[in-house]
Amino acid sequence: MAGHNTNDLGQPIGKPVSGAFPRPTPPYTPMEGQYCSVVPLDVNRHSPGLFRAFANDADGRNWTYLPYGPFASEHDFNEWTRASCSDADPMFHTVLDRSDMPVGMASFLRIAPAAGAIEVGHIHFSPLLQRKPQSTETMYLMMRRVFDELGYRRYEWKCDALNAPSRSAAERLGFTFEGVFRQATHYKGRNRDTAWYSILDSEWPRIRDAFESWLSPDNFDEAGQQRKPLMARAQG
Repeated sequence: MAGHNTNDLGQPIGKPVSGAFPRPTPPYTPMEGQYCSVVPLDVNRHSPGLFRAFANDADGRNWTYLPYGPFASEHDFNEWTRASCSDADPMFHTVLDRSDMPVGMASFLRIAPAAGAIEVGHIHFSPLLQRKPQSTETMYLMMRRVFDELGYRRYEWKCDALNAPSRSAAERLGFTFEGVFRQATHYKGRNRDTAWYSILDSEWPRIRDAFESWLSPDNFDEAGQQRKPLMARAQG
């Protein structure tokens, strides 16, 4: 809990909030890192490469907890991206490796400038991106934009409560578990209980330091393997 003050009537009230509202809307501009870049999703430029990257997921397990996909053809995938990935919310981004090849996507969504809250979602990292420094850096770049550039107060992560890999990823990245919303929605003909996680602006400096330490070249050996895990650093 964020703590509270007490008013003249002896009632507990929330702590004062600083800064002007609404907070800025996220700009649709690239975020550049050491290992990758996170750029606005361009349907014509990125969809074919994303389809090829996702095709490395031979059994389609990466689509299980997404409300769409898998797609039978590149044409079907392109049609979906054209219809679904061009709005301001969700604000879809493509992850590019250092050769500018699309290897994954993620979005900002449920953008609430008046509250200073925003969610990250539609995270779909192909096998070319999973368990690589680029995947962690993608999340760091998006958090850095939200907190350092835009001054948001709250960053949310929500997933199917049965999606163990997503829940583990949220915890590794420094999110705090807030609970499960039962029968929150449904997709693909089945129920979804939704697990909620968040990072607050007061927690971000510690988590940012953990990311930057983990992403340092000194943290990787000659084979590109991490020397120290992010989870230990982020949780202190």
